[in-house]
Amino acid sequence: MSFRQVLRTIVEECGGGLGAVLMGSDGIPIDEYVTDRVPEGPLAEDIGSAGVEFSRILDEIRKAADALGAGSVSETVVSLARMNLVFRPVDDETFLALVMAPDGNLGKARYLIRRHLLAIKQEL
Repeated sequence: MSFRQVLRTIVEECGGGLGAVLMGSDGIPIDEYVTDRVPEGPLAEDIGSAGVEFSRILDEIRKAADALGAGSVSETVVSLARMNLVFRPVDDETFLALVMAPDGNLGKARYLIRRHLLAIKQEL
């Protein structure tokens, strides 16, 4: 299964999915899938911008987790007024970012990401 197929499955089956991107930690997208339901704004043109904009914050979260001795970050969820963002590390150099409608099924989205994580790792 290709990256795009995995991303599409997660977005279409989670309920409220708008798009997903697989990105390197350098901010370069590897692949993405975007629906036509993305709200107007920068994400409508480039869903990878969510990963780029939040990558600094994700770095700070990783540093804070290390400082606390809490182990590696397994997932980060950012809830905003117009969308929810789920960030999941795939490996040390790659992460998945999922953009959802605010009323989307966050639990199912998290489950689908975990379920398909192995397929993504195998494709890398």
